[in-house]
Amino acid sequence: MDSERMLQRLGQDPFARYLGIELLALDEGYSKATMVVAEHMLNLHGIPHGGVIFSLADAAFAAASNSHGQVAVALNVSINYLAAVPAGTRLYAEASEESLGRRIALYRMSVTAEDGTLVALCQGTVYRKNQPIELDAAEG
Repeated sequence: MDSERMLQRLGQDPFARYLGIELLALDEGYSKATMVVAEHMLNLHGIPHGGVIFSLADAAFAAASNSHGQVAVALNVSINYLAAVPAGTRLYAEASEESLGRRIALYRMSVTAEDGTLVALCQGTVYRKNQPIELDAAEG
């Protein structure tokens, strides 16, 4: 795996970039991403919208599952929300490969706040297509 090119390519996700998600680390079967919770990401209770937390975990999941250079698409993702944080909090999501098969792989994701508070735990399954990731695709 060309880690630097893969990190750059996976960091081009338009939706993740829109949310301010930054891919910090990438290795085969592992990734770490971060974002800061902004005021516009809060729900009516003044806490981060579940979709924002899910999106951060999903970005880490996508990076880790595609890190082998083979296109991987989500089949299922489940999330458990454990704590709420205020706006301005930096969140980190880590995704780790638990099982890698020829066509199916399983990942575990955790989302933590900068102070170490566990915000969410997730599990995701991907289908691994018989298709390489285009590393030289134009930036989005």
